[in-house]
Amino acid sequence: MDRHISFERLHNFRDLGGYPAADGLTVRWGRLYRSDSLGKLRGADWERFLELGVGAVIDLRYSWEIDAKGRVPEHPSLAYHHLSIEHRPYDQAALGPDVETGPYLAERYLEVAHDGVGELRTALEVIATQEAPVAFHCASGKDRTGLLAAVVLDLLGVPEEVVVEDFALTGLATGRLLADWRADHPGQEPSWPGYGQAPAEVMRLFLAALPREHGSVRAYAADLLGADDALVAALRANLLEPARQNA
Repeated sequence: MDRHISFERLHNFRDLGGYPAADGLTVRWGRLYRSDSLGKLRGADWERFLELGVGAVIDLRYSWEIDAKGRVPEHPSLAYHHLSIEHRPYDQAALGPDVETGPYLAERYLEVAHDGVGELRTALEVIATQEAPVAFHCASGKDRTGLLAAVVLDLLGVPEEVVVEDFALTGLATGRLLADWRADHPGQEPSWPGYGQAPAEVMRLFLAALPREHGSVRAYAADLLGADDALVAALRANLLEPARQNA
């Protein structure tokens, strides 16, 4: 199956299915999607999105981002959850060229992992209990979305190197994400070369830093997010299935 789902205005929408998980299981296709802003859905894109049968959308952006760019259109089939996990805003495009992408973003992710514990806990509950597919997103589908994806995949028992590879797939959308920024800022260029980039180093550093502070990602989720054994079991029951054997 194709992990990347093509839309005209969305650049970073993909299925988290098919990844190997714990106990010989695999992540189910068509159950959990990550994306850039679903506020861009219009026309044929909107119809295609509805065809996926998504029952819940988790919007990880700030309220001011939603006010400026809009949210996913309302629909009777959709439960909308606004969970702004980042509490310390910063402007990536305005950073200086001397800022190292990997260490800088990994440090921001660590902040979000500690600032947004309430919102992250609620996001895990939605993903664990929603019977229909779930889509979660921020603005570009890279940083806040990447953090939540990493936590979910780790709790499912997906190997760390696979979590890192999934994060880095956003690099395929960097050109279009930059084009969107330029369209919003005519005649300007981001001063930070790292803008829109998703090097694997970012996630590697984050996944090394979290265990240094908490012992493991699982321990972080248990201790700070309150993701107890029951919640993790519900998450796995909802998202995992036996690995498909090749004929």
